[in-house]
Amino acid sequence: MLTTDRLSGTLLVLFSLLVLWESRVLPLGNFRHPGPAYIPVLVAVVLLLCGASLAVSARQAPRLSALSWREWPHTLAILASCIFAVLGMERLGYRLTILVVLSFLVKFMEKRGWVLTISFAFALAFGSFFLFHTILRVPLPEGPLGF
Repeated sequence: MLTTDRLSGTLLVLFSLLVLWESRVLPLGNFRHPGPAYIPVLVAVVLLLCGASLAVSARQAPRLSALSWREWPHTLAILASCIFAVLGMERLGYRLTILVVLSFLVKFMEKRGWVLTISFAFALAFGSFFLFHTILRVPLPEGPLGF
């Protein structure tokens, strides 16, 4: 019997195996001197264990066929936002892409007012850019307009 938890656990296991497979080309390092694959492998192992335990203990979960898909418009909107973010990140830059995606999700999916939408999206887009780019020195795409 295919349940929601069994399917979710199996997908998590498959994803973690993919991460482990792709991490094989990077040096792992050791505990004192971790390489670039150290954290992805560590997270993938934890995800593998959680996914396996979810798939094994899925007796009380609802059957997959019993689910109704009333939330499919939200699902498609989130998927479209993710695709837009991936395609727009290099072209528009981090701040503008995150600003557009968050504005769309908060205004049209969560149905909040314009003031809350713009202030939340602006604060998160520019605040996260400041944190990662300025303080932590993580290179983020700036786009053709310089932001």
